[in-house]
Amino acid sequence: MYYYAGLDVSLKDTFVSIVDENGTIIHEQIIPSDVDALSMYLKHTKLPFERIGIEAGQLSIPLCKGLRQEGLPVICVDARHMATALSARINKNDKNDARGIAQMLRVGLYKEVLIKSDEACEVKFLLGSRRHLVNTKYELMGTIRGLLKIYGIKLGAQAQFFEQARAAIKQLSPFIQRSVESILLNIAEIERSLNELTHALSTLGKEDEDCKRLMTVPGVGVIVAMTYKSAVDCPERFKDSYDVGAYFGLTPKQYASGEVDRYGSISKMGSKECRTLLYEAAQSLLTRVGAHSKLKAWGLKLMQKKGRKKAIVAVARKLSVIMHRMLIDKTEFRYT
Repeated sequence: MYYYAGLDVSLKDTFVSIVDENGTIIHEQIIPSDVDALSMYLKHTKLPFERIGIEAGQLSIPLCKGLRQEGLPVICVDARHMATALSARINKNDKNDARGIAQMLRVGLYKEVLIKSDEACEVKFLLGSRRHLVNTKYELMGTIRGLLKIYGIKLGAQAQFFEQARAAIKQLSPFIQRSVESILLNIAEIERSLNELTHALSTLGKEDEDCKRLMTVPGVGVIVAMTYKSAVDCPERFKDSYDVGAYFGLTPKQYASGEVDRYGSISKMGSKECRTLLYEAAQSLLTRVGAHSKLKAWGLKLMQKKGRKKAIVAVARKLSVIMHRMLIDKTEFRYT
């Protein structure tokens, strides 16, 4: 007889529910959310586990990797897919969630999620740090702009922000000057750290053969290439390159029921950061890149028919498909 375990993970504790192939609950226990503690408990039961499920979340990557190294058949299940199945239960708590995960594993009603490799996690960490610094920089600049509007001062373009801000506060009180100067010093430090992270990412991208291939695509730079590669991680997991467009939420949503069949806007599922960068790369391809290519000609023709925004989204989806095929075939971008 085979057994299935559902793990409802929280930051401190994990509720474990084990059922047999008939759906009967065998063991239930609250265990600390630690690889060693969970592994010790699951191995102590001495049960032949068929599958052990963990819902995708903050701790799913280290727990899945750690438990797999202990020889346990752990899989990570899609949280959105599992939430729909668990919503049928009247009471939502850790016990019912763990039981529901175990039962879904038993009957096969789950969608497995890929656990990112160590390399992809490292790149994701660097990209996340850089993104946070960029957002913080613009937030501080916006703070200065907003505070100076109290005195009727309107700062212009970002290119000479420091010079404009210091020139604008010369006539204000020393307290105001000291406050603005302290924020400007923070922005300067953030820019220094931002340049260091960008240099590190550029170095990694130039040393990676896949990233160098992706950067042959017009409009795709090192940040876009590394973000795309880390998001895809394992290109072979997609049976068809056209599935990548849907994976990044660049395909339209569909609602079909009876005689009703309509399509809406794009689904916006998957990585928001990668989808945004693909959109920016497509926009750069259509508006800034001077080199002619079949993809650009197709996008410009579509722009005349459907409009600028729809054409950019369509080119972004096509870029995701082409870049995936480049990773599979180990080839560079072909302009014709």
